[in-house]
Amino acid sequence: MLALYRRYADAILAPLPARRLLALDALRGLTITAMILVNNPGSWSYVYGPLRHADWHGWTLTDLIFPFFIVIVGMSLQLSLQQAQATSKLAIIRQGALRSLKLFALGLFLALFYYNFRQPDYSYVEQKLLTLRWLGVLQRIGLVYFITLLIVLYCASRGRILWLLGLCAVYLLAMLFVPYQDAQGNQFRGLLLFGNSFAAWLDYTVLGAAHVYYRNATPFAFDPEGLWSTLPAVASCLSGVLMAQWLQAERSLVQKIRGLLLLGVIAVWLAELWHFSLPINKSLWTPSFVLLSSGYCAIALAACIWLCDVKGWRRWSAPFVVFGANAILFFMLAGIAGRLLGMLSVGQSSLHSWLFARLYQPLFGHYNGSLAFAVSFLLLSYLLMHWCYKRGYLLKV
Repeated sequence: MLALYRRYADAILAPLPARRLLALDALRGLTITAMILVNNPGSWSYVYGPLRHADWHGWTLTDLIFPFFIVIVGMSLQLSLQQAQATSKLAIIRQGALRSLKLFALGLFLALFYYNFRQPDYSYVEQKLLTLRWLGVLQRIGLVYFITLLIVLYCASRGRILWLLGLCAVYLLAMLFVPYQDAQGNQFRGLLLFGNSFAAWLDYTVLGAAHVYYRNATPFAFDPEGLWSTLPAVASCLSGVLMAQWLQAERSLVQKIRGLLLLGVIAVWLAELWHFSLPINKSLWTPSFVLLSSGYCAIALAACIWLCDVKGWRRWSAPFVVFGANAILFFMLAGIAGRLLGMLSVGQSSLHSWLFARLYQPLFGHYNGSLAFAVSFLLLSYLLMHWCYKRGYLLKV
């Protein structure tokens, strides 16, 4: 069995260019794998703590997944721009704008891809189209990517650092000091509560309560991928740009790993200290959360480089390379499949609920059954993604 896996892994890794940063491909694959795993439990009522988001302040392993992807977008952006030095800035901006629009459109498609066949009076226009959630994971990636692209094109290293710090500072100043009020005229300022913050007020005012994720939050409905929190999300992406610059510099591999580890540990330590005055919060994407998630991403990247390039242990990364090479397609297909499982009916329940209740829950119990469902979903997804990888079917946006 081990020999068979070695031949399989070698076949996956052999086509990769010799100078390609395998560690980044592996980290991207690990990140999207974790994202699909936590997004598809057998039942949301039975999910182990680390596979859930924090209720509000604080963090879990699941809270690190999306910012990891944002940081990796920044790394990939910097590495790709190095290869496009002969291309004019205007052409790069046009390509970047088109890519951002495609990502935004794909996000809207997923938001609209649902129909409740079990509800006889279900109105797609009223209950889905007119309550479309404007923002989401792919929309945030698209916005963050394009803003970061503009900063990187027109700013050198010092300017990028200043932008990173400045975006966090502007975000924080508004969150702490800009006053806002609800429909009853009650004045607020400096709150970081669920449904009551400057970011929540801005989402409620601009997007409307019907078009955000937390529609029932009070006094302000808001979105965890909302408008104001996009600013520190850009800072997260810029941290990835700076990590890629560190890797591109003329220094030994050991120095690169040590630098990433040192900066990562310091960032995590400072973030945990900052948490006492500025809570770590993913939904608000607080600057302390930027520091924490970017720090852990730097540590994870250093670990992947050490495994792949120092120790030469590369075969473990093969399945994650398959997922990471086609991350957007993987996310889209997993999103469509997950929605179809909720749309298709078996009797009065969805296929998703029927499979969990009739197969996974009796065999494995509540929590283990829910996790087994997610793992099964992931394994079946791998078969499809491997088929796409072998045939060169890649979704380029």
